[in-house]
Parts: sequence; structure tokens; C-alpha cells
Amino acid sequence: MQFGVFTVGDVTPDPTTGRTPSEHERIKAMVAIAQKAEEVGLDVFATGEHHNPPFVPSSPTTMLGWIAARTERLILSTATTLITTNDPVKIAEDFAMLQHLADGRVDLMLGRGNTGPVYPWFGQDIRQGIPLAIENYALLHQLWREDVVDWKGRFRTPLQGFTSTPRPLDGVPPFVWHGSIRSPEIAEQAAFYGDGFFANNIFWPKEHFQQLIGLYRERYAHYGHGTPEQAMVGLGGQLFVRKNSQDAVREFRPYFDNAPVYGHGPSLEEFTEQTPLTVGSPQEAIEKTLTFRESFGDYQRQLFLLDHAGLPLKTVLEQLDILGEEILPVLRREFAAGRPADVPGGPTHEARAAKARQDAAASAAA
Repeated sequence: MQFGVFTVGDVTPDPTTGRTPSEHERIKAMVAIAQKAEEVGLDVFATGEHHNPPFVPSSPTTMLGWIAARTERLILSTATTLITTNDPVKIAEDFAMLQHLADGRVDLMLGRGNTGPVYPWFGQDIRQGIPLAIENYALLHQLWREDVVDWKGRFRTPLQGFTSTPRPLDGVPPFVWHGSIRSPEIAEQAAFYGDGFFANNIFWPKEHFQQLIGLYRERYAHYGHGTPEQAMVGLGGQLFVRKNSQDAVREFRPYFDNAPVYGHGPSLEEFTEQTPLTVGSPQEAIEKTLTFRESFGDYQRQLFLLDHAGLPLKTVLEQLDILGEEILPVLRREFAAGRPADVPGGPTHEARAAKARQDAAASAAA
């Protein structure tokens, strides 16, 4: 089981001070959060991709390359790579390059994004979102697995005898998660390829995501990749913790009430009841996170959103200390307890490269 943090890179005013960080401050803060994540023992840092204010991470591979040079074991991922508006050829090149620089500590999460205007900005039609996601990933998948590619599709110019460089490290492409909050077509796509499915369940009730994950697991088995329980599932979550629950609620409430993604809707209490958001003590965070397995089965990756709603960097780093010292050891132990031996752990380059070598040797011997 892998644990980590993800960020969407928003520039949000701190409602308690009225101060808005600069873009430079926010970018540097994201780097500091990634380095702190490794320091406290987390496995993964993931960044979103946005091309509009108030967000700053328009170039995830640039940021992750910088972080790769300053970390040693942290898996570097995206929380969204826009498969609909990025050229699959450029995705193939950029992430293979990053994979080499980071010695394999790279995967990515493909998604369609949540900003409608991004489509025309990059010459695409939002009404073609699902077909774009399906066709573009088919090409990306092929580019990473075939040295010479001939391609013809609806949404880009044809390719003839094209080789994407550099080739994936050790001949093993970065692991791909297909991220979705609402589209069964994306769950089907993840299942078809035997890739991971990341259900970012942070805003809606669990019943919706149980249906999506159930569909993915069922179709994963249908396509012959393993049992439904062996499908690769990732989940989101949000935390704000202090030693005492009352202190956490009192401190976080003004951030919740004024945040663009939270505020002026359900109350903090209503939202924490219906979604994974936990505002309370470390023990409350542990107990709520452990319920995710009851709802969705054994899964491979848990990412938490900590730097949201305008929280200052100092507070986020404090949250990471609490997560690493008081919450993470218990979650690791409890999630490991009773986990069936045939349920895989989170994907790593080393394990996947070893499996590829084993398969190649078996094929050569046959």
C-alpha cells in the first residue's frame, strides 16, 4: 500500500490574514511539500495540471524533474495529465525523459480535467472529451511499447515510421492511472489496458465511487488481467488534523467556509459526514481512512490533499509532520493486516521491470 499527497497548485487567499501568495511562492511551496513528504516517510507526491489562474502547475514534468533531483525514493506522479489536450507524442517523450532522470520513480494519472475552456485553448472540442481520451491514450500506449509506430486517427496528423525518444527506462513504460470522478468510460478504459484506476472521491458520496470502482474491477477481470480484487485502485482524501479535534475544527473552519471549492455550500460538518474530508484528531483521521477499505476493498494507493483552501505553507508542513509521525505508521500496519497475499501492492518501477525480465525469460525458454 502506497501513501502520499497530491496538490492542485491553487493560489488561494488565506481567509484569516487576507494574504494571497505569489505564484513564485506557491510553486516553491509545492516543492517544499514534496521534499517534506519524503522526509516524513510518504511514498508518493503528485501534482495536478492546470493552464488557468488561480492555478500554477502548467508544466508538471518541469516541476517533477526539479523535485526528482532533490529526492531519493519518492515516487513522482501527476494528479492529472490532460490526455485530451496534450499531444500523446509529447506526453510519451516528456514522461520517458523524466523516468530516466528519476531512475524510474515516475508514473502519471491521465484525466480530462475540470476546466472546460482548456479544450479550445489547445485546439480541441470539449464535446469530444471521451473520444479524445480514448484515442489519445491508445496512441500513447502504442508509442511506449513499439519502437516504430504507424498511426492514423481522428484527432491528430498521422505518424509514419515514428519512434518516440527516449525509449522507456528498462523497456518498461511509466505506470498509468486513469483518473475519473464521474465517467464509466474511463473506468472501462483502465480495465481494458490493465492499468490503474484512480477514483478521486473527495467531493461526492461513497456510493457513486463504489459503482465506478466496482465496474472497473469487474471489467479488469473480464479482460483477463486478474481477479477483481487484484485490480489496481487509488483513492483520494483530505485531512486537517490537530492533537485535539476541537482545535482542528476551530482552526480549519474559516478556510473551509471561504475556499472556492468548499465554501458557501454544505457546512463543514455536513461535508465531513458525506465525503472523505477529515477535520479532527489523528485517531479520527486513522479511523475514517480505514473505512475506505470497507467501502472499496483492498487498494494500492492513498493520496491525501493537505495544501488546500489557502492554508499557509507552515501549517501544511505541520500537517505532514503529524501525518508521518502519528497517522502513517498506524495506517501502514492496519492496511497490511488481513490483506490477501494475492492482492498486489502499489506499482513501482523496480517490481514492474523485474516482472518484465521474468516474462521475457519465460518466453525465451518456451
